[in-house]
Amino acid sequence: MSENSEPLFLIDSNILVYAYDTTDPHKHLKAKTLLEKCWKREVAYTLSTQNLAEFFIIITKKVPTPLSLEGAGQIINDIISFPSWNVIDYNEQTLLRAIYHHQKSKSHFWDALIVATMVQAGVVHIYTENITDFQKFEGITVVNPLV
Repeated sequence: MSENSEPLFLIDSNILVYAYDTTDPHKHLKAKTLLEKCWKREVAYTLSTQNLAEFFIIITKKVPTPLSLEGAGQIINDIISFPSWNVIDYNEQTLLRAIYHHQKSKSHFWDALIVATMVQAGVVHIYTENITDFQKFEGITVVNPLV
């Protein structure tokens, strides 16, 4: 991985899904290219365990051409095992912070939980297609890499 001062970004579930789902060729190429930077050790990215769980359900059940359970499980295992992927999780205090964010921002609870998990880990940048919902959270920089 190169030595630079690029901010650490969390990859939201939708970007991870687009990287493996070919239904929308433009979004697939953009997401795949973004993630390849991590696989090539050019940059480190963060994912939460929640993102990985959401990815598993979406990529095996909700896309037009689902991946097999084994295939999706292997992708998740590869991510967890690869040093350029920083996988973060939440705890009881994070959950309480997510409830606070959810109430304050009137946002979706699951988005608030991702934000609380990010902040707890010191990550304040997110790559997502979901700009509108994540902009509700103060202190989070939201970037749509698919445009």
